[in-house]
Amino acid sequence: MKRILWFAALAFCLSVPSLVLAQEGTEYNHAEVGAFVDYENFARTSPHINFLGLGGRAAFNAGRYAQIEAEMNYDFKRNFTNEISNGISTTFVTTRLRPLHAMFGPKFNTTVGGARAFFTFKVGFVNFSTTNQNAPAGFTTAVGGITTGNTRPAIYPGVGLEGFWGPFGLRFDVGDDIYFDNGARNNLKMSFGPAIRF
Repeated sequence: MKRILWFAALAFCLSVPSLVLAQEGTEYNHAEVGAFVDYENFARTSPHINFLGLGGRAAFNAGRYAQIEAEMNYDFKRNFTNEISNGISTTFVTTRLRPLHAMFGPKFNTTVGGARAFFTFKVGFVNFSTTNQNAPAGFTTAVGGITTGNTRPAIYPGVGLEGFWGPFGLRFDVGDDIYFDNGARNNLKMSFGPAIRF
């Protein structure tokens, strides 16, 4: 049974490129999915903490120039930067503090073509958990502890650019990830990654 499932999955993966090519000339205007690497600078601490993580997003078109988008990312690496006598040393290490972000909201595009700028405003939450587990197990623990952990409401206004070649594209965005904990806490957030339209 396992071999049949693996064969079916392999056949599907091999047939996807031909399905995409069969749609040449088709407008890819229904939805968009993507993955991304994110960088977040938490400004609450001194010195600031720089986090690096992974995430995914999905968007559904609500009109010619608007999409409704949801995204989630998990930051599991921390950057340490030190000044040394002959330059700067930087290192990414796994950290015990693991922010989990989940956001939802509209994205407004400037054009409909292959390259476009956009503005987004999302609402959601940031969950702060601590763990010694590896990234996949720590992510599962963080998702399971959203209602009992240190979860804060958040908003995210941001801007970005994306370019598409047929259904495949790249996206970069930057914004202010604001979470609320005894006042608003502003944090620089950037993300970059591939996207697929269909």
